[in-house]
Amino acid sequence: MTRSTTTLLALALGSSLALAAAPALAEPGHDWHGRGGQARTVEPERAPRGYQRVERPAGAEVRPQQFDRQVYNHNFRAERTYHIGPYHPPRGFYYRRWGYGEVLPRIYWSQRYWLSDYWLFGLEVPPVGCEWVRYGPDALLIDIRSGQVIQVVYGRFL
Repeated sequence: MTRSTTTLLALALGSSLALAAAPALAEPGHDWHGRGGQARTVEPERAPRGYQRVERPAGAEVRPQQFDRQVYNHNFRAERTYHIGPYHPPRGFYYRRWGYGEVLPRIYWSQRYWLSDYWLFGLEVPPVGCEWVRYGPDALLIDIRSGQVIQVVYGRFL
């Protein structure tokens, strides 16, 4: 390439980068692409009307250090169900109804099945060393060291 061609390419590249960065340099609170070349005011999103935004409840991160298994050992039928998307089971999955005291195979309680936002589904705060997992339509509270089922809520998910 000649020196003039290289210079022209560098100028073109520099101009296109400057145009691409222009919106980032605009005043905060304004949208760069307004009608007629004028900037529009951008407002923060409002909370939904009719109900409060769902947020992690205060104290949800405080898990019981010790717990009485007899208090947790229950198999419940869900009074309310939630649509959270399809369940993607491990290969060879078939539905089986688990009960507390049984041991769930490790593949079914891997982190990809943990319900880290358990409070969104009306589930109790899990004790230290336990996690809620989704197993098909059910929510199971599992001891993550052994896989033992501590509590079940049947039919929590559709």
